[in-house]
Amino acid sequence: MQAMVLHKIGEPLILVNRRIPEPSTGEVLIRIEACAVCRTDLHVIDGDLTSARLPLVPGHEIVGTVIDVGQGVDPIRMEHRVGVPWLGHTCGRCTYCQRGDENLCDEPVFTGYTRDGGFATHVVADANFSIELDSHADPVSLAPLLCAGLIGWRSLKKTGKAEKIGLYGFGAAAHIITQICTWQRREVYAFTRPGDTPAQVFAKSLGAAWAGGSDERPPVELDAAIIFAPIGDIVPTALRAVRKGGRVVCGGIHMSEIPAMPYATIWGERELVSVANLTREDARDFFTITGKAGVKTTTSCYSLQAVNLALADLRFGRLTGAAVILPHGNRQNS
Repeated sequence: MQAMVLHKIGEPLILVNRRIPEPSTGEVLIRIEACAVCRTDLHVIDGDLTSARLPLVPGHEIVGTVIDVGQGVDPIRMEHRVGVPWLGHTCGRCTYCQRGDENLCDEPVFTGYTRDGGFATHVVADANFSIELDSHADPVSLAPLLCAGLIGWRSLKKTGKAEKIGLYGFGAAAHIITQICTWQRREVYAFTRPGDTPAQVFAKSLGAAWAGGSDERPPVELDAAIIFAPIGDIVPTALRAVRKGGRVVCGGIHMSEIPAMPYATIWGERELVSVANLTREDARDFFTITGKAGVKTTTSCYSLQAVNLALADLRFGRLTGAAVILPHGNRQNS
């Protein structure tokens, strides 16, 4: 097998050849069809997340086919298409797992962070955290749903019944959630990097009622806002944009420091909450919703050897939608 490996924090990934691994008890071996690129991958590579197990194969939005199963896994899963998300395993014993909050597990395993991920031709994954996917769907279109979609969905659920929702950072997650909000007849107000006209046009094409820079004030008071951009300075900006009793949801796993702000910015029973990881229940709910809402992902495809280019394009805002790695070949963007 081939894999793009991170050997040292802050350095480019290197292509290596390895033996195809064998699945252990409770695991499946997957031939990867597609793996989307997430901003969390940048946080891992840059060292913003400090527990990476090196050498490491990043990537946690994996779509592939099961080609072998370990002991204890039903052989019926052979040849099934599955998705492997960020949350790769939980202990099942801690207080959080016992009460159904597996996303807060005290001893989690994360795909592409504390175990090898999907920037490779093959990967071994926990069978219980390998999500059954539609075998007839396009794997490239599915891949961004495994994190951008799932985290976006969990963030959206945190907004409750909000009708006017601001999305700060219009990347992979926002372009998926905008489609769901439109289907649910909510109004989306999209905030991009200042001056990013193409992203604003893209947001409106997906149904956003308004699009502007993150330095602009929306034309209406928002009921809620979701921050996908990893920029702490946006937090007080978003709080000022929501009405009294509104909520701001921080959807990323890492964010730069939140600046000091006057108490008046959050007063009026405004709330600031975060989203951590995801649950398998989130996945079951989300993939039902995407089918009903007719969600379509916009992607740019890269070969396995071009992972570093894909990461750079994400870092510098050169993408519309999501980057997707095709470890067994390339195709045109969609």
